[in-house]
Amino acid sequence: MKNRFSFLAGLSRNVIVLGLVSLFQDLSSEMLYPVVPLFLATVLGAPMTVIGLIEGFAECTAAILKAVFGRLSDRFQRRRAFISLGYGLSAMSRPLLLLANSWEFVLASRLMDRLGKGVRTGPRDALLAAAAPAEYRGKVFGFHRALDTIGAVIGPLLAIWLLAATNNDYPFVFLIAVIPTACAFLLTFLVKEVKTEIAANQATAYWLLVTDHLPSVYWKFLAINTIFFIGNSSDVFLILRAREIGLSAPSAIFAYVVYNLAYVLLATPAGILSDRLGRRRVMQTGFLIFAFVYAGFAIIKSPLLIWPLFALYGFYAAMTEGVGKAAVVDFVAPEHRSSAIGIFYMLTGVAALIASTLAGWLWKESGAATALGFSAATATLAALLLWRWR
Repeated sequence: MKNRFSFLAGLSRNVIVLGLVSLFQDLSSEMLYPVVPLFLATVLGAPMTVIGLIEGFAECTAAILKAVFGRLSDRFQRRRAFISLGYGLSAMSRPLLLLANSWEFVLASRLMDRLGKGVRTGPRDALLAAAAPAEYRGKVFGFHRALDTIGAVIGPLLAIWLLAATNNDYPFVFLIAVIPTACAFLLTFLVKEVKTEIAANQATAYWLLVTDHLPSVYWKFLAINTIFFIGNSSDVFLILRAREIGLSAPSAIFAYVVYNLAYVLLATPAGILSDRLGRRRVMQTGFLIFAFVYAGFAIIKSPLLIWPLFALYGFYAAMTEGVGKAAVVDFVAPEHRSSAIGIFYMLTGVAALIASTLAGWLWKESGAATALGFSAATATLAALLLWRWR
């Protein structure tokens, strides 16, 4: 009984290794995530609509492929091969940024990186679910998100230091980002394969989405979550808004680090809380926090207020991202987990494309307050729908 409440309870070798893989991958990704939009805007002169389209198309590509490869992973029950392939593709995307003399090269790099994410995410999360006893499911996904986000804390800090040391040498930052993503790829070979038997009557129509095997409660949850994501535009808009309000480029990146640090500290506790209080309550609170943060970014004028808003934004992420995946796993049978997670990501990714494209257009036509206010409104609506849903 004592072991049940120990920190390592429910955390197997696969959970820890996959967490380290995500840590190194996110270290690389988050070195680039806050830097690339600044590179696009200040060096390449890309307009806000192009920045929004790049982020939207990249995330949409990943989302659609998550459904496809999630289904293939369920069919063949080969999680590790897809995981290694996905991280390998992301590693190969980094050198493209070194050639970037126009925004098209940045788009190509982002699409290849998101292709890798689409290949690996469903199989990886299904492997995590297979390693997670039901009573520790929220904790396992929260722990994974925490390690992932440690990389998201280190990455931007390293990017700030490199930019300062090299007088804003963006290509050098892009080059250094290759190292941790290569480490992530190599670590995937330490993951142990876990298979789930497929019923004989489910092996025939494996090229189709398994919609007839997914319960109505799953689809209702997806509908509410998709409404939320229609307003959940890329975080790069918050970084650019911080610059607009008055933060320097390094300070804007560091404010993003504050968000990730809050996320790291709260991801595992939020997962444990969802195991005990239920996913719905925790996610509803997260949606409301998101609405408050975006409304705050829409109206504030003082750069000092940016810091607590970014910290509070970490609360939202901790209470929704890992918890949302744990909820999806709760709703479906083990043999359909990768497919269900893939469809979940596909719908939210298409919504993210709409969100980022719409945010870029609203920002250009009506200003930041309108774009961010729309996000706050959709998050509030999703929270109300989640509150009424039983």
